[in-house]
This record gives sequence, structure tokens and C-alpha cells, in this order.
Amino acid sequence: MNKEYLNILAADDDEGNIIFFKNIFKGLKIGVKSQCFSNGEDLMKYLNSCGAIVPEIVFIKYDIPGKKFQECLEEIKEDPKFSNITIAVYADQISEAEIEEVFVNGVNIFMKKPETYEGLKKALTEIITINWQYHTSGLNKDNFIMKV
Repeated sequence: MNKEYLNILAADDDEGNIIFFKNIFKGLKIGVKSQCFSNGEDLMKYLNSCGAIVPEIVFIKYDIPGKKFQECLEEIKEDPKFSNITIAVYADQISEAEIEEVFVNGVNIFMKKPETYEGLKKALTEIITINWQYHTSGLNKDNFIMKV
């Protein structure tokens, strides 16, 4: 597979986080095209719209307002056209039981949101680098899970 860049979507209601994500994506050595949404409804409206580019990775805040993360996850998992999307969920505070539940429900990556910009940059870089390797080498994503 010859891929020049990854398409990434992010859904977070905190504008500061969105700015951090965009800046980190721009600074990566890997080519990234990203779009950000402030709630789950807008994310799903985009994904279900005609002509939407199906992303390789979707980052969703665990406690996103509007359409909840779980509802977005269910819709994505039910639609065959989204079968190759890697789902990354992140949260500031979440219990181990909730983390286990998100993996059971089909999330590929869980990230405890780092408290610093540098920590976030390191975590996102690691996640995107590994996903780049999966998408360019043809590895099987079906059994891919990661906790950062």
C-alpha cells in the first residue's frame, strides 16, 4: 500500500485541546490531514455525509457532549465502510473498568490524556507512528489494541 498521508479526525469540546491536536499533527514527520469537531454529532454528520473522506484514525474524547462517544462508536462499528478506521479514545480521568469496557466495545487505542503539552505530543506521535506502520505495511488491524 502506497500512502502519502493519514487522514485523522478528532472530536473534543475543549478548544484548547483541538488547537494542541492540530499543532501536533502539523509538526509530525508523517503526512497528516486532519479535521476537528467540537461534538459527537458533528463528527458523525461528517462521517455519514456524501463525499466524506473515511479517515484512518478517529480520536474521540470519552466524555464528548452531544452524541456520546459510545453512540459514535456503535455507529462506526455498524457501518462496513468504516471497518478500517482505528478508534482512539482519550480521557483525563477514567476507571480501569471503563477502560476495559471501551476495549471490549471495539476501541483500538485508549490514551489517558497527558497533563502537559509535551506529554500529549509524545503520546500522539507514538499513536500516529504506529498507525502509519499498520496502514502502510498491510498489517491486520482487527486485533490491534494499545493503551498509552
